[in-house]
Amino acid sequence: MFPKCHLAVTCWTWRSMKKLFLLLSLLLSHVAHLEGKKDNQFIWKPGPWGRCTGDCGPGGVQSRAVWCFHIEGWTSHLSNCDENSRPPKERSCFRVCDWHSELFRWEVSDWHHCVLVPFVQGEVKPRTAECVTAQHGLQHRTVRCLQKLNRTMVANEICEHFAPQPPAEQACLIPCPRDCVVSEFSPWSKCSKGCGKKLQHRTRVAIAPPLYGGLQCPNLTESRVCDVPTSCPLGEEEYTYSLKVGPWSKCRLPHLKEINLTGRTAVDFSSDSDEQITYRHQSYKAHHHHSQPWDIEIGYQTRQVWCTRSDGKNALISLCTQDSFPLTVQSCVMPKDCETTEWSPWSPCSKTCRSGTLSPGFRSRSRNVKHTTLGGGKECPELLEKEACMVEELLQPCPRYSWRTSEWKECQVSLLLEQQDPHWPVTGPVCGGGIQTREVYCAQSIPAAAAQRAKEGFRMRQRHVLMESTGPAGRCPHLVESVPCEDPVCYRWLVSEGICIPDHGKCGLGHRILKAVCQDSQGEDVPGSLCPVPPPPERMTCNIPCRMDCVVSEWTVWSSCSQSCSNKNSDGKQMRSRTILALAGEGGKPCPPSQALQEHRLCHDHSCMQLYWETMPWGPCSENTLVTALNATIGWNGEATCGVGIQMRKVFCVKSHVGQVMNKRCPDSTRPETVRPCFLPCKKDCIVTAFSEWTPCPSLCQSGNATIKQSRYRIIIQEAANGGQECPDTLFEERECEDVSLCPIYRWKPQKWSPCILVPASVRQGITGTSEACGKGLQTRAVSCISDDNQPAEMTECLKQTNGMPALVQECTVPCREDCTFTVWSKFTPCSLNCEATQSRRRQLTGKSRKKEKCRDAELYPLEETELCPCDVFISQPHGNWSDCILPEARMEPQRGLRVQGDSKECGKGVRFRAVVCSDKNGRPVDPSHCNSSGYIQEECVVPCPFDCKLSDWSSWGSCSSSCGIGVRIRSKWLKEKPYNGGRPCPRLDLKNQVHEAVPCYSECNQYSWVVEHWSPCKINSELRSLRCGGGTQSRKIRCVNTADSEGGTVDSSLCNQDEIPADTQPCSLPCPSECVMSEWGAWSKCPKSCDPHATQRRTRHLLRPSPNSRTCAEDSQVQPCLLNENCFQFQYNLTEWSTCQLSENATCGQGVRTRLLSCVRSDGKTVDMDQCEQRNLEKPQRMSIPCMVECVVNCQLTGWTAWTECSQTCGQEGRMSRTRFIIMPTQGEGRPCPTELTQQKTCPVTPCYSWVLGNWSACKLEGGDCGEGVQLRSYSCVVHNGSVSHRATRVEDMLCGEIPFQTSLLKQLCSVPCPGDCHLTEWSEWSKCELACIDGRSFETTGRQTRSRTFIIQSLENQDSCPQQVLETRPCSGGKCYHYTWKTSLWNNNERTVWCQRSDGINVTGGCSPQARPAAIRQCIPACRKPFSYCTQGGVCGCEKGYTEIMRSNGFLDYCMKVPGSEDKKADVKNLSGRNRPVNSKIHDIFKGWSLQPLDPDGRVKMWVYGVSGGGFLIMIFLVFTAYLICKKPKPHQSTPPQQKPLTLAYDGDLDM
Repeated sequence: MFPKCHLAVTCWTWRSMKKLFLLLSLLLSHVAHLEGKKDNQFIWKPGPWGRCTGDCGPGGVQSRAVWCFHIEGWTSHLSNCDENSRPPKERSCFRVCDWHSELFRWEVSDWHHCVLVPFVQGEVKPRTAECVTAQHGLQHRTVRCLQKLNRTMVANEICEHFAPQPPAEQACLIPCPRDCVVSEFSPWSKCSKGCGKKLQHRTRVAIAPPLYGGLQCPNLTESRVCDVPTSCPLGEEEYTYSLKVGPWSKCRLPHLKEINLTGRTAVDFSSDSDEQITYRHQSYKAHHHHSQPWDIEIGYQTRQVWCTRSDGKNALISLCTQDSFPLTVQSCVMPKDCETTEWSPWSPCSKTCRSGTLSPGFRSRSRNVKHTTLGGGKECPELLEKEACMVEELLQPCPRYSWRTSEWKECQVSLLLEQQDPHWPVTGPVCGGGIQTREVYCAQSIPAAAAQRAKEGFRMRQRHVLMESTGPAGRCPHLVESVPCEDPVCYRWLVSEGICIPDHGKCGLGHRILKAVCQDSQGEDVPGSLCPVPPPPERMTCNIPCRMDCVVSEWTVWSSCSQSCSNKNSDGKQMRSRTILALAGEGGKPCPPSQALQEHRLCHDHSCMQLYWETMPWGPCSENTLVTALNATIGWNGEATCGVGIQMRKVFCVKSHVGQVMNKRCPDSTRPETVRPCFLPCKKDCIVTAFSEWTPCPSLCQSGNATIKQSRYRIIIQEAANGGQECPDTLFEERECEDVSLCPIYRWKPQKWSPCILVPASVRQGITGTSEACGKGLQTRAVSCISDDNQPAEMTECLKQTNGMPALVQECTVPCREDCTFTVWSKFTPCSLNCEATQSRRRQLTGKSRKKEKCRDAELYPLEETELCPCDVFISQPHGNWSDCILPEARMEPQRGLRVQGDSKECGKGVRFRAVVCSDKNGRPVDPSHCNSSGYIQEECVVPCPFDCKLSDWSSWGSCSSSCGIGVRIRSKWLKEKPYNGGRPCPRLDLKNQVHEAVPCYSECNQYSWVVEHWSPCKINSELRSLRCGGGTQSRKIRCVNTADSEGGTVDSSLCNQDEIPADTQPCSLPCPSECVMSEWGAWSKCPKSCDPHATQRRTRHLLRPSPNSRTCAEDSQVQPCLLNENCFQFQYNLTEWSTCQLSENATCGQGVRTRLLSCVRSDGKTVDMDQCEQRNLEKPQRMSIPCMVECVVNCQLTGWTAWTECSQTCGQEGRMSRTRFIIMPTQGEGRPCPTELTQQKTCPVTPCYSWVLGNWSACKLEGGDCGEGVQLRSYSCVVHNGSVSHRATRVEDMLCGEIPFQTSLLKQLCSVPCPGDCHLTEWSEWSKCELACIDGRSFETTGRQTRSRTFIIQSLENQDSCPQQVLETRPCSGGKCYHYTWKTSLWNNNERTVWCQRSDGINVTGGCSPQARPAAIRQCIPACRKPFSYCTQGGVCGCEKGYTEIMRSNGFLDYCMKVPGSEDKKADVKNLSGRNRPVNSKIHDIFKGWSLQPLDPDGRVKMWVYGVSGGGFLIMIFLVFTAYLICKKPKPHQSTPPQQKPLTLAYDGDLDM
């Protein structure tokens, strides 16, 4: 605006305004941008979906987190994002649970065909010559996750929850492409005679189809013109003419305009429904036959008939006119599709309860047929439809079921004993092994409330096993008992004493420390607060003698009581004593008097008066409500099994020789208890299951008048015991079903056939020109479905009960004037009894037919039929082998359960059967009832009975083999009878046919032992009475006692071991007052267990009173070495072997016990007390007895025979029926083994097999035409055979085969006959041999292929363009072979030979062999012979012409041809000579061939060394010229350079020319 800015103020103002405006614009745009872009700068970002939670099935819920993010990546508050575009946080999903595995599964299709692996660009790999055996390919298949019930597809994630998805593709091998394989051509057909162009042809057939992309089959036909064509004179060509019949048109009803038009113009014989036909005026009404529920319409169809010439051209119809002209119009049934009613409503869902598994139920709907298919219309669709349904929410839970069992019934030992000895008497108690049975049933599970126990305290007592039982059960009784109590567990103090500690100085009064520990009844330490209060004192007084004091020993233990009771005159006494160890010195404490050295006390203070408590026997165990409530124990099945009751008895005081006295006379402390707890078996009521549900009455209607019953039952699961409630009498109930409807019987009711309906007269006259109403037509009838009470019913009901419906339409004939008419056939004449007789029937001609000549032809129109009379002579002959020997059936008891072997007869007389084949006099099989009522012949047979091994009873036990210590006792039994016929085998016997049992025994060795009393006081051996110290003697009493006697009575001394008699006297000494007093020697210390001779043992004693004059006292310790078997002994347990399994006295098998004995043996061989071994903690065997099982001799237990099965075939000779029995208890021990025959078979009665057989197709019938479209027919017949492959079927009456199963479509088919000159297809070739696709001779498939083909025959060159295509058909087959194809060649002939392909079975074929491996048919030299004067010889190598000899290379190829010097007549000799010397010359030539000048290759090209030498020579020449120039040059400064270069140029040019 102001370019030069003349005004400074204006310029400054403009610049300021410009900056301000720019800043304001930027600020506004930024604010607008923030406002406008607010929504776009914050975006929603959802997280991944979480696990599907909630209910199983489609009601699950998935959730995920959703955040608001700024576009720069940081999170923001949710309000910054647009709420309308917020992604959902939850969605419904299908929650998969483990039990869904029953509802969903992977469905995989079959693998598709193996296809070649495509390139990356997607192109399929082309067929290449590199394929040797196979190419890599891929196979695909469809993998879907389906719901099993309605087969709907669901998400794959559901199935992946249970099993990984199966692979949908896999690698495969595709064999190399295999071309179509065809046979050799047949010979050329013969040329027909006559003039004109004649063709001959030859054909071949396809043997193998093209596979894996191989080439299609070549032409299977070759045609050629005959060699000698004779041209016909003009107009005299020889042709044949044939009447050709076209196909029938579709059935149609005539149009009104076709009926009303008058005047016959032209007729179009095309087969479509719109053909326009004009007729003479004639009224016509379509023939409709109205019937319910079908409306059958009869229409008409036409076909074209024309005359064709042998060259394929049409000709005048008059040239083909014959006596019988084919029909061109006929009646037909208008096609109608099957019509059905609408679907019925869906039925209720079959699921009536909620199972928790989401398994659906089913519902169905149906529809009925209104109109059946007519005239080739559409068939009826499905009439029943099912689908899954689910209404879980509204249903009650389904009951659950589980297997339950009753109690095991009583052990039946007698059953086993009866097996071993059938004559076993039922006397005396039985025990041991047996058989128990129980009921097993299915019951509805009801959740039971948990049983509650009363929690109370018990007082317990225990006992320990001192010696394990060797009795029959092998088990000790219970070791713990409990009774209710109110007292807590009792505790007691255990006190131990310490040494005596003087109170002052070293002697005198002192005290002992007492240590008290509180223990419970188990001997374990517990806190002292639990023991009674007050606790024992912590110390007690004692005395330590001083130096001059008398020293007295400790008190001995109390002796045994002198009397067992006390009375008024005498009491029993016990005594204990102590002895003076040293007398007192001067000033010392004197010794106590002799009376103080003994103490006496009364014992057995109960009176010896003849008063005693008398007890009565314990009464029965009765129920005590309190005790029973506390002690009832609940078993695993929730039933009370036992309890604690009380037993009571009377107790009274009795005085000898007086009787009962008052109870207070007897001491109450010794009064026996009058009440004691006892084991009270609980009352067990009979427990039965609830009645089962009534067996269902049939929901569907029933046929016949049989009474249908329903039943229910219940099972005893616990028998009554101990006075419980008895079982009910009724365990099975039965009643008749109510409201069982009888099925209505439905049947077809056909109406009479309508009159024969012909083609409408107007149509017939317009097409054929005849007005006579005769010929073939159709007649219809209505067929309805009615019930047995003649009420109309749905057609579906009749279709269910019958095998189809009667025909609604049939062909009929209205005789024409020219036809022959006959009377109806008469009845057959009666038969005589002679089997050779015949019967006949007759008919006669009627009306004008009697005068017609053609009607009198007996071959075409027979007037009499004759057939053989039925013959009642039958021939029977046995068939097959005899059956097994079948014993008479046992009587079945009307009780539930299986019949076991003991219930039925297993041996003895039986019957065996053999089937009979019955046939008539013509050898045709007939029902066996004509020959034999049962169809069998039978004879008696014997099944030998088994005899078991029999042994004697056990002998009595022998005496113990050792009189002292451990020995053996033995008993035995011996063989009485050996087994045979499969009887129970014997146990293992010794050489004397005996079997033994041994048990250990023990004889007490130390039954009598010595018992000693206390030593008497030491008696000084001095005559001086004043001397009261020094040496002396002391004595004691010794007696022999019986340790086995509980009273320990004294016996004669001779019974005890005299070698071990203890001393009755011993020396002793009393220390004098001035001597030291020592205590008695303590026990020797123990030697080590190993009795090491280097080890010692020590004993000590301590000073009781020191010497006053400080004399040294005697030794206070002694040491001696440990010598084995003198003062040191080792001990070990001596253990016997296990005994045989011992049973109780009356048992023969079952639970027993095996024992062994244990003794403690000292190292010197002496048996000592068991304590010796126990004190040394020797490893003691854990068990001295173990339970064992003598296997019960259980014979094999079988069920009874089942009923005979149905025959394996419904008819014929090969049928078998069988019956079976099962092993319910296998053989145990030495029981009778199971028989090998568990299945029996017998041949079924041989009944004849009747079947319908279709005949062969007839020739193509053209109904008067020579060629074109016709019909083939075949008939069916009833035949009889015996069911074997080799038997030939024989024709019999149709009534024996019953209803005809064939549809009309199986009896009639369209066909065609080619006309002369037509190009037509041949008949099918025979099926080729079954061939497998193989790779290297090994098949990779199990199913092979067979091929057949049809090719075309050209009869006229003019028609070859209208030839149909050749047809190839392949079918799978089994039992195929691998064939390989190889090229075959003939011998060479003038450098040519024949090459062909041959299959391994010798058939010459085209195709199959590899084109790349085809041998050459024309021989050529390789490389080609291009050397001068060379040519290709028959040997396939290059040779030289005459007059030249070959110069060969080392590789055998021709190098060049060298001319032979001399005359031409010697060339052959030189050539031969060179041929003979060729090996030598070639060797010399090989040595010098590198040095010879041979500038050309064998193919005439210049060798490389020639170029090298030329180039080298050129360089040397330049060098020489340049050197010469330098030498010869003279300096001429005034001359110019160019003239001096000219010689060089010339020299250069010259060198180049060289």
